[in-house]
Amino acid sequence: MNARLDAAVAAQPAQVTRHDWTRAEVEALFALPFNDLLFKAQTVHRQHFDPNAVQVSTLLSIKTGACPEDCKYCPQSNRYDTGLEPEKLMEVQKVIEEAQRAKATGATRFCMGAAWRSPKKKDMPYVLAMVKGVKELGLESCMTLGMLSAEQAQELAEAGLDYYNHNLDTSPEYYGEIITTRTYGDRLETLDHVRGAGIKVCSGGIVGMGESVRDRAGLLLQLANLPQHPESVPINRLVRVEGTPLAAQENVDSFDFIRTIAVARILMPKSHVRLSAGRETMNEEMHALAYFAGANSIFYGEKLLTTPNPEANSDMALFGRLGIEPESREVEHCEDETDGRLFAEVERAQSDSLFYDAARA
Repeated sequence: MNARLDAAVAAQPAQVTRHDWTRAEVEALFALPFNDLLFKAQTVHRQHFDPNAVQVSTLLSIKTGACPEDCKYCPQSNRYDTGLEPEKLMEVQKVIEEAQRAKATGATRFCMGAAWRSPKKKDMPYVLAMVKGVKELGLESCMTLGMLSAEQAQELAEAGLDYYNHNLDTSPEYYGEIITTRTYGDRLETLDHVRGAGIKVCSGGIVGMGESVRDRAGLLLQLANLPQHPESVPINRLVRVEGTPLAAQENVDSFDFIRTIAVARILMPKSHVRLSAGRETMNEEMHALAYFAGANSIFYGEKLLTTPNPEANSDMALFGRLGIEPESREVEHCEDETDGRLFAEVERAQSDSLFYDAARA
């Protein structure tokens, strides 16, 4: 850190990690003048993180489409005609090869997502094998598979899963406007099962679904008042997909999105705040503001499940211009990376040969 900035931050009162925020307090943060809010968020950020380091994750869809849920934002729901072709569960070895490519291009965490309401018993052996394979590469592992039972969470923990992603999406009050096929309580229960198994939590929401500022405050209030803050808090900007009920929704104001990042940083000072879906609609200046507001994690690569993501080399180029470095991670058994870097320039299209039919297994 710059020495003057170090001194300025040191002079600020230390941010106390709280779990008793009130709605009035959170709404007051959203109402601050923009510069004051960003200064406060940046001050908190520097007390807990290197301000010029961003954690880099890669997300792979291991099973795409045909989801029975009715989330109004999601092109993977089988209730909407979005032109998305359902795909089978990927073969374990193909997932590991994708993880190798992700590691070669700078990712330290590999996230795997399946469009399920919840995983079936017959799917679990393949999912567990994927976790073990990713861990053997020296990467952190993350999965999002829908709702989990306590038993399933324990199985994933024993396989070595580091993180489980399960977003709350929005406030409890607005939730019914977006999803009816599972309750808010269902989501909180899955987070309890994940915590109970000793897995780190990745949970956030989506901005720009027609919610009010009060709803954004309500979402962050729920997350910040959990008994333990999520280690990772993804803030998604709605990706409007033709065929979904939210396709015609207006884009959220850029400054309102940055405000959400800043308030998340203040409320959850030790959590990584991640820029997730919707980054392709953000220009370089907006990315830079988001990093200044406290975002310190991104999903990296050309595709984020089923929607576009900025190209990896564009992210690295912007990092260079801003003086940002990918956050490093120490691992005990990290294989030699020289051969792995040969994958860095590999581009390939997914084909049916990369998948198998789990229903026949």
